[in-house]
Amino acid sequence: MRRRWMRIAALVAASAAASAASADSVDVDGVKRSYTAQLPAKRLVPLVVVLHGKTQRGADMIARTAWPQVAKREGFAVVFPDGLNHAWADARTKAGPELRGPPVGTDDVAFIAELITKLVADGTADPKRVYVAGISNGGAMAMTLVCARADLFAAGASVIMNLTDEAAVTCHPSRPLPMLLMNGTADPLIPYEGGRGSSYFAADGFWSTEETLAFWRKLNGCETDDASVTDMPDRAPADQSTVTRITSRCPKGHDVVLYRINQGGHRTPGFAPDARFPKLATSLLGPQNGDIDGAETIWTFFSQFP
Repeated sequence: MRRRWMRIAALVAASAAASAASADSVDVDGVKRSYTAQLPAKRLVPLVVVLHGKTQRGADMIARTAWPQVAKREGFAVVFPDGLNHAWADARTKAGPELRGPPVGTDDVAFIAELITKLVADGTADPKRVYVAGISNGGAMAMTLVCARADLFAAGASVIMNLTDEAAVTCHPSRPLPMLLMNGTADPLIPYEGGRGSSYFAADGFWSTEETLAFWRKLNGCETDDASVTDMPDRAPADQSTVTRITSRCPKGHDVVLYRINQGGHRTPGFAPDARFPKLATSLLGPQNGDIDGAETIWTFFSQFP
């Protein structure tokens, strides 16, 4: 009963935070690109760019993640951009043929760079404390941004996404950045072990999470083995999943960490449902873990790296 009321309180808080956010747009190569921002009154604050998954919009991240509440409590700015056709033009060109991507020629790297430039120029964002986090297609876009514009960010996070050959071969960051990965071992769309997922909508050619983790470790000058493996408390036994935190031996400020969601699906861990119809989402995408909250966990990681 207590957990039920906690979930209800989280949803109420999300609705209140969403009402404080404001919609705006920037022009990118003659195309009007929309976003929603939640900005504190204080100036020169950290900025987190949160990227939605395919078929979603920024509004979904506002309503179904804890980012608005965490940002309000911690005093940082958070922005929720909208991908064209509800998708992002990340480094993969062959991902998800059954689902339409953004228009040909869409430059989402330029869009996010322009958005950050705007928020830095108006005095809102501290240019040394800009972070990017994304879910699914947004996770692929977050990795693409870290690869293409490491100069803009202090750290990155990718949730329920792995690299592909196509994405990896184009990844040449100008400097190492701390990186957090968060993947489920029972994901039907982005298989933890790589290859093609079991879902009809799954694409093929994904690296495994272990290969993706090794890629970021190598880029950041880390050792190849695990620094520590920690099984986190199973705070929500009914969710059918648990969490293991795997850290890396890296040079200072080049941290790479993986949150492995054991038996977790293509879902963002959280204390409130990440989908409008949770039971349907569970049947299609697998279980959502409730032991940790994605936004809380990622911000704790980001906040270490100014």
